[in-house]
Amino acid sequence: MKRNRFQAIRNPPGVTFRRPGVTVLRIVPNIFAGDPAEADRFYGDVLGLELPMDMGFIRTFRSERETAQPQISVMTEGGSGTPVPAISIEVDDLGEVLERVRANGIQIEYGPVKEPWGVRRFYVRDPFGTLVNILQH
Repeated sequence: MKRNRFQAIRNPPGVTFRRPGVTVLRIVPNIFAGDPAEADRFYGDVLGLELPMDMGFIRTFRSERETAQPQISVMTEGGSGTPVPAISIEVDDLGEVLERVRANGIQIEYGPVKEPWGVRRFYVRDPFGTLVNILQH
């Protein structure tokens, strides 16, 4: 079977091929916001992210944990028939984040649910309408 350059080449199970060249150090989702300060309650208070950079036009939130690996997921759906979320955020205590979401009056779009593939998760929208998948393995 002949492949074109856009068709996936699948690795054998348990094997990861490393391509030589550039190493991606991080991947940053950029969300349009009329007022970036509106992100403080959701990304800061609810998710507990710190604010290491504020230049007015951009506010960057990050986790204290520096061991995250860059990752991009390409999806036909969000799983279980849900829409594809723009961002997935894995947390170590889903129950705590769920309490913060409810305490801040943020509407839950989906879940909370334990999915057949083992993750517990729920969907919410950030203040800018971005669909966010919050999950715990």
